[in-house]
Amino acid sequence: MKLSREEVLHIAKLARIELREEEIEKFREQLSEILNFVEKLNELDTEGIDPKFSVVPPENVLREDIPGLSLPREKTFMNAPETNGEFFIVPKVVKK
Repeated sequence: MKLSREEVLHIAKLARIELREEEIEKFREQLSEILNFVEKLNELDTEGIDPKFSVVPPENVLREDIPGLSLPREKTFMNAPETNGEFFIVPKVVKK
């Protein structure tokens, strides 16, 4: 699918980006190639294939949750701009 200059300008407007004159042709070619690739993918027969299928089995990549030592309160508040000794004091950001 070959995009026109006007279509590229319309896409750029929707994306709120300004294109210089030399960029318009470059992006027209690149976007057209992407659309051609998607059209080719649409030709594949995916009937009966589970959309969640993966050739790699799922694996949990999280580390074990092992309790450790916490920072002492004095160190925790050391660089805080404002505290009351027990909590951080932050400006109110929610209005009623």
